[in-house]
Amino acid sequence: MAQAQANIGVIGMAVMGSNLARNLASREGNTVAIYNRSAEKTRAVVSEFPEAGFVASESIEEFAASLVKPRTAIIMVKAGAGTDAVINQLTTVFEPGDIIVDGGNALFTDTIRREKAVRETGINFVGAGISGGEEGALKGPSIMPGGSAEAWETLGPILKSIAAVAEGEPCVTHVGTDGAGHFVKMIHNGIEYADMQLIAEAYDLIRRGTGKSPAEIADIFTEWNKGELESYLIEITAEVLRQVDAKTGQPLVDVIVDQAGAKGTGAWTVQTALDLGIPVSGIAEAVFARSLSSKPAQRAAASSLPGPSSEWTVDDADAFVEDVRQALYASKIIAYSQGFDEIVAGAEEYNWDIKKGDIAKIWRGGCIIRAQFLNRITEAYDENPGLVALVTAPYFTDAVSQAQDAWRRVVVAAAQAGIPSPAFSSSLSYYDGLRADRLPAALVQGQRDFFGAHTYRRVDAEGTFHTLWSGDRSEIEATDTH
Repeated sequence: MAQAQANIGVIGMAVMGSNLARNLASREGNTVAIYNRSAEKTRAVVSEFPEAGFVASESIEEFAASLVKPRTAIIMVKAGAGTDAVINQLTTVFEPGDIIVDGGNALFTDTIRREKAVRETGINFVGAGISGGEEGALKGPSIMPGGSAEAWETLGPILKSIAAVAEGEPCVTHVGTDGAGHFVKMIHNGIEYADMQLIAEAYDLIRRGTGKSPAEIADIFTEWNKGELESYLIEITAEVLRQVDAKTGQPLVDVIVDQAGAKGTGAWTVQTALDLGIPVSGIAEAVFARSLSSKPAQRAAASSLPGPSSEWTVDDADAFVEDVRQALYASKIIAYSQGFDEIVAGAEEYNWDIKKGDIAKIWRGGCIIRAQFLNRITEAYDENPGLVALVTAPYFTDAVSQAQDAWRRVVVAAAQAGIPSPAFSSSLSYYDGLRADRLPAALVQGQRDFFGAHTYRRVDAEGTFHTLWSGDRSEIEATDTH
């Protein structure tokens, strides 16, 4: 049986797991135990990275014995049944006070369920969202752990040792209890969907409107990355647009099939928002845009449908590019505002004490949506922790005010040209809906009362009312709502 010597263990030696283990091993004070269901994979990782000094095990019992108490293990296996199987194995060899961490992309409600079940054994269970992909896992990710305060005491210093660092601060914080960490990671991914779709729409509009090549648009994105849009996604967009396909000599973006994949976290964000009653229209349109792109038969059948009757031209390319830049920034603000609205609602629903400013801080480095912009979000919540909507913070109100004319011109141009811009246009509609002094929802509620006696409230009186639509159409005060 292995001698207890490792302070942290990693289960699952696929790329994310092995990279995270290597990251842990490279930090002073960590000795890392590793285990994989296939012992051959474990041996291969040990052989490939001898400098890591891994303590390798070929059984779950040996793995547990190699860890000092409180034993701490991070699971990096495929979400779902595989995660449940490993958790069940660990609960048979771990003891009360030990810590099981799920570092995969789990649905937060699964994490709530697992934490409740594991807690009954006296073992701590932590759902930790990890963002940054394979490179982040190796060099420093953004980490969003949930779980108990007791688990954070042991786990916190370990995670801080491997997290990305932004402005001198590690990009990790104790998000909240049970599923809070995976919930926040889900929202991160939803915002990521919106951010990527907005950037793609900006590229598409510039290319169609100005005729610029992908390489020329890459130069535009590189320039944008020096200002308020500075972010990892803008940076890599320029890299992708600049890439030339070795086989054809064409821009790589023209060789890639225009069907975007998805792993589910964007859809979870939208489904959860619907359950919470939070409008996340920009994120939803980004999810739906990927779905639409992946319907080749429908798109082929619809390809002959008529579009605009007249040609669309841009008179001043530089002015149009600047309009698109401003529209992108304004729409990005809306995406983050919607995402943080959902975090606030989730925290209230599940009784989590999530500090919004801290979330923005840990997203500044390591993660996919890392951006200069996140400092402004932290400042907004520092100045007003009870902010009702991020877009109403003075900095963001000013930014959208300055950008809105350009934003409207871009959405109008896209509509006139027949160029789909679902994230741009839905973000603008959300903004206008939010600021409207009166919405047509009054008519919708009247319709609901007509066919279903769902009642309504009046602007000039307290109480709930119903019109007797099938009777004499007089109004009565309702005592029961439907």
